[in-house]
Amino acid sequence: MILMTMIARVADGLPLAASMQDDQQAGQNMLEYQNMAKQLFKKINAQSPERFSLEAGALIFHCLNERGVVYLALCEKSYSKRLAYGYLEDLQNEFQLQFGARVSTVSRPYSFIEFDTYMQKAKKSYLDSRARRNLTSINTELQDVQRIMVQNIDDVLQRGEALSELDNKASNLSSLSQKYRQDAKYLNLRSSYAKIAAVVVIVILFLFYVRFWWF
Repeated sequence: MILMTMIARVADGLPLAASMQDDQQAGQNMLEYQNMAKQLFKKINAQSPERFSLEAGALIFHCLNERGVVYLALCEKSYSKRLAYGYLEDLQNEFQLQFGARVSTVSRPYSFIEFDTYMQKAKKSYLDSRARRNLTSINTELQDVQRIMVQNIDDVLQRGEALSELDNKASNLSSLSQKYRQDAKYLNLRSSYAKIAAVVVIVILFLFYVRFWWF
């Protein structure tokens, strides 16, 4: 379930819009998570990863950093990562269409609070995994979300770890994965050649046996 959504300007971390869970399912600590999000916004910059996830206790922040705006969704850990990023991309497309030209001009927090109406509507479409059958935005382009690095938010907020490090770790992990696949392919190829060579040797020996022992 998506419990909270916030949108902020990357340049200075200014909150632009927000949408909270209407009922009490999120518990009494929603204000604490909201403060975490505001602290996080101040650490995000143009060099931060385009997509990253941060664990926060029993919940998880999913973030999309696009065109100078960061879109954040606080979700239960059991909630599909693919749906979460599909939801954020949906918001990004609509927010850019409605307010993209005005983002750099506002100075008052939550200047686009009316966007909450769209966020609430979109959130209902992404309630659970059954929704993916009806959402064209959940497509093959979002398959890569499974490789997004997941970090603990305490490492970012309290220890001051740079968010750009997440990109480095993800790149290293992707490189190692690619190298492993290449090595595995090479070993499989060598194994195939070895089997072919063994068959050829057996056939040649058999022909020699037939030639010299039977004739």
